[in-house]
Amino acid sequence: MTMPTGFSTTALSLVDRGFVYAIAHVRGGKEKGYRWYKDGKREKKTNTFTDFIAAGEYLAAEKFTAKGRIVAHGGSAGGMLMGAIANMAPDLFLGVIAEVPFVDVLTTMLDATLPLTPPEWPEWGNPIESEKDYRTIAAYSPYDNVRAQTHPHIIALAGLTDPRVTYWEPAKWMAKLREVDTGDNLLLLRTNMEAGHAGASGRFERLKEVAISYAFALKVAASRRPEIHLADWLQVPDALLETAYRLPAGGTRHPLVCTEPKKRHSRSL
Repeated sequence: MTMPTGFSTTALSLVDRGFVYAIAHVRGGKEKGYRWYKDGKREKKTNTFTDFIAAGEYLAAEKFTAKGRIVAHGGSAGGMLMGAIANMAPDLFLGVIAEVPFVDVLTTMLDATLPLTPPEWPEWGNPIESEKDYRTIAAYSPYDNVRAQTHPHIIALAGLTDPRVTYWEPAKWMAKLREVDTGDNLLLLRTNMEAGHAGASGRFERLKEVAISYAFALKVAASRRPEIHLADWLQVPDALLETAYRLPAGGTRHPLVCTEPKKRHSRSL
């Protein structure tokens, strides 16, 4: 189910630093009706990915940003989208922020012992009983389609007690990326040992997690090869924001955060 349109005050932190902030209403959501949702599920799931890529290409063509200067951001099923676009169009994106990313789709849908797998079969297909569903999911599952290439800067954020997207999904995804990646961009994993699917509890703890994501975007936008030390990520994220580079306000080729709308459903786009 699609979340109602709302105003994000936290996004102003990026806008004030020179970012253009855009939301892509990709197929799989219900922003444009029920048919829009059906055109982005099961065998049509790849429409979600190509729509997001098309949105980025359009914004670059219209000079809101430039190819290779986009920071993409998505969570849960939107995190699966992040994994897919990192595989499919790595040159288009400067960075990718994947929060609790559902990236090991095939393995999860093959495990009927997980409490949320059987209820999700109508959304993704049942690869246990259907060879067609198996092949469909295998063709786009981000983990299964990681290959040797230069990927964008990527940070994956996980929660140890997440019952919807188990913590080992982003962990094994990041391990595979690091094994086969041919570039030298940042490939980071942060697991919150006290959080579940919705992230840290409490208003201020949640804002600290937002700050980590935004600090990552600021760091990669400031340099093609940003220097990020492990100690930085263990400190309060506010300190990262205070030391982050301020991007120039002029010109037309600012970095761009292109994100997908938040959904109530844990994996439905």
